[in-house]
Amino acid sequence: MKIGLLVRIEAKPEYADEVEAALRGAQGLAEQEQGTVTWFAFRQDATTFGVFDTFNDEQGRQAHLEGQIAAALGDIAGTKLSAAPVIAPVDVLGAKVS
Repeated sequence: MKIGLLVRIEAKPEYADEVEAALRGAQGLAEQEQGTVTWFAFRQDATTFGVFDTFNDEQGRQAHLEGQIAAALGDIAGTKLSAAPVIAPVDVLGAKVS
């Protein structure tokens, strides 16, 4: 894994539980993505969520950005999020995954 994405997701308070459920449900989709090496969804506080995922190459990252998880996030962005997700590409400098 050489590159990744760090995504910050801010839910409207009344939809926080639904956003959490959507992220939990997205794990199965991530597992089906050939180019996604690792995928983590997390909750930072009551309304702030995030996703960190890694890829071996740009093709894997682009496939993920064009995939079902990104589409589902786009679907809920207008109604359940207080702002558009902030998606930042990152370079992975080191990792330990067991």
